[in-house]
Amino acid sequence: MKTTSKISIPKDGWAGLKENFLSDATAGFIVFLLAMPLSLGIAKASDFPPIMGLITAIIGGLVVSFFAGSRLTIKGPAAGLIVVVAGSVADFGGGEAGWKLALGAMVVAGLVQIGFGFLKLGKLADIFPLSAIHGMLAAIGIIIIVKQIPVLLDVNPELYKGLSIIEMITSIPRFLANFDPRATLIGVYSLAIMLGWPYLKEFKLGKIPAPLMVLLVAIPSELAMDFAHTEPAYALLHIGNLVDNVKYNADFSGIAQTGVFIKYVIMFALVGTLESLLTVKAIDLSDPFRRKSNNDKDLIAVGIGNTISALVGGLPMISEVARSSANVNNGAKTRWANFFHGFFILVFVLVATPVIEMIPNAALAAMLITVGIKLAHPKEFVNTFKIGKEQLAIFLVTIVFTLVEDLLVGIAAGILLKVILHLINGAPLSSFLKAPTSISFSGNEYLVEIEKAAIFSNFLGIKKKLEEIPAGFQVTIDLKNAVMVDHSVMENLHHFQHEYEENGGTVRIIGLDQHKPVSDHHLAARKLKPA
Repeated sequence: MKTTSKISIPKDGWAGLKENFLSDATAGFIVFLLAMPLSLGIAKASDFPPIMGLITAIIGGLVVSFFAGSRLTIKGPAAGLIVVVAGSVADFGGGEAGWKLALGAMVVAGLVQIGFGFLKLGKLADIFPLSAIHGMLAAIGIIIIVKQIPVLLDVNPELYKGLSIIEMITSIPRFLANFDPRATLIGVYSLAIMLGWPYLKEFKLGKIPAPLMVLLVAIPSELAMDFAHTEPAYALLHIGNLVDNVKYNADFSGIAQTGVFIKYVIMFALVGTLESLLTVKAIDLSDPFRRKSNNDKDLIAVGIGNTISALVGGLPMISEVARSSANVNNGAKTRWANFFHGFFILVFVLVATPVIEMIPNAALAAMLITVGIKLAHPKEFVNTFKIGKEQLAIFLVTIVFTLVEDLLVGIAAGILLKVILHLINGAPLSSFLKAPTSISFSGNEYLVEIEKAAIFSNFLGIKKKLEEIPAGFQVTIDLKNAVMVDHSVMENLHHFQHEYEENGGTVRIIGLDQHKPVSDHHLAARKLKPA
């Protein structure tokens, strides 16, 4: 059997460009077709000038690709940050002034991300309970869907301006009563294309990216109905000239609103970092060459990109999961695919702005609703329930508090409930920050013994010990002395086992015979049975 060590790893840098030019340029072009409409839609939904979504993607490709610590991730604006970005613009007063004040907080958040990287905090995602993270993402999905419904229906923006998410949910009947039939028709069949396209992946037609297919249908439909002369201005996208928009736009006077400023610096840095790190972890698992990304270096690169992007008016960027997955699936080999995706967007903006301004906003709303559905899909609720009822409780509490308050409160509520449940289940208070972990070596085997409790909040210490073990040995992880092992640790140990065995070693997890799992799921939390 062919081992990982014998796989020919693609070269990096300029040698990698020469070696993999065709495959990376092809993948970058396909990702560009996917990223261009989504970047426009994300910017518009974030209450930013739409062209800023493209500027963010261009910076993510042309600049960040040279510093990134991950080879195959695509850097650009993300739907998962729409809620934070739009909230910041609103809380800073809305309109152009609110946008520029929000940019000031984003610049500082970018610098904080650079600091995270230098402080080696690339493991940050490991200290947050997975159910709270998934609950946050599901809440974001729900918010995206609700906020895009009136855009899909081409409702006058004055009808929903300034409404909270709860108010927008209760206003859906009013939106339906005021819909525009022609624009809604384009929105509905655009949504049908986006949702139905995955079922055509076995056919040649299905190889076309779904967002591109939407544009190929929506733009001719709009032209046939003459939207430019028969519909209100808000029915069509307007982006303006690239050269006129790229200038210094950030305003730091928002620091006078200390509470609001700090809140959004934390949210931009925290949510963006978590989403980015989770994407890097997922794409590493799908990399055919089994390369391991440098999370800290990648955080520094994203922080640099966010700082530059915010200074000129762009959105915060992350390693975006859908575009990164498309990149891998279309044969990308190196970071140059990310570069090419940004390059093709730049060329298109310079030569085809009139075409971009033919896009109906209802079609962009359909694309974003599809993203929202993926984030908040019913299967996420079902899968969480299968892992355990307590995981579903954390998941739902995070969603509810995010919808009623905001993302920061939602994540905090999910973590607090997790802590309370761990205390109820017998986890010692002294174990919340540190689990006594010892490593011994005998023959060809490393024995790792974990005591007290192995839970989300102390996993960084456990992971540090595990990462000190050289590759290629037999590793046994003994959990018999841990009164509880939570789902986050079970999943992270599973990832460690997968990565370690990819490099030629073996991993056994023992000592769970006397633990009772909370569900039948193989990664469910486990609690030590009473003696």
